[in-house]
Amino acid sequence: MPKSMIEGVVPILVTPFFDDGSIDDESLERLIDFNIAAGVHGLGVALGSEIFKFTEAERQDIAVRVVQAVNGRVPVVMNTGANGTALGVHYARLAEEAGADALMIFPPSFFPVGADEIADYYRQIAKSVSIPLIMQDIPQAPISPSLALRIVESSPSASYIKVETLPVTTKVADMAKAAGDKLVIFGGAGGGYFIEELRRGARGTMPFCSQPAEFVAVWDLFNKGDEAGAMRVFESAFTALNRLSGQGGDIFYHVHKQLLVRRGVIRTAHVRSPTMTIDPLTQRELDAVIAQIQPEPVAF
Repeated sequence: MPKSMIEGVVPILVTPFFDDGSIDDESLERLIDFNIAAGVHGLGVALGSEIFKFTEAERQDIAVRVVQAVNGRVPVVMNTGANGTALGVHYARLAEEAGADALMIFPPSFFPVGADEIADYYRQIAKSVSIPLIMQDIPQAPISPSLALRIVESSPSASYIKVETLPVTTKVADMAKAAGDKLVIFGGAGGGYFIEELRRGARGTMPFCSQPAEFVAVWDLFNKGDEAGAMRVFESAFTALNRLSGQGGDIFYHVHKQLLVRRGVIRTAHVRSPTMTIDPLTQRELDAVIAQIQPEPVAF
């Protein structure tokens, strides 16, 4: 285990945009403060932040802005995964220079590669920086328990893994059984199986950032031994929203951004193109669920 372990609720920030698609820095700062005030244990910039739609300049700018706005209050995790080793090293160094506390890195996935190549990819990145690495197990490039152990043995700073391949609960259990105390395991995929993952050995989750207080409440109750109370909070806060978010495509961006707009945290729910179009019936369903969570809209 790392000496100073990151654990708990580490939401992935959405990126607030103006309607023209430019980044809304004021909304971003409000979103960071909203999450930290809720008691989160860290914040991340990753695929849930739409970084794959950023220019190179925007990618570095968002890293610097988030680190500055957080100002040391919680650890900051930056996703620096890439489809080339040299590019992964480049992104990793830039994120460390920006002040990130840890890096989340998915394996190359554009073309399939073998275990040797993936292990070397992590090894080269680990050698290039001095901060911890979080392996990201994604459907496009799964990381098996045996491969995760191989990576951490050759790259000790890769001491975390975020599990997101299905079935996530089984994968978390298998990873915990194989890794013992060699890895800190996080759940992902929006936090939809948070409690089940905790029961199986996860030490945190990286959900979306629209309901941070509710996720922190689940974490606190579970760690106090009140699993029934944690489940009550989870089901009342997340079940309906998760059902909408899981309908396919990138609807989850629209769901969480619209909730944050209604909560008065960000200015618009704009998602950068290309993105799915929300049909009128789904929008009515989304409006109803969001109104249950936030009965009265809050002005920005």
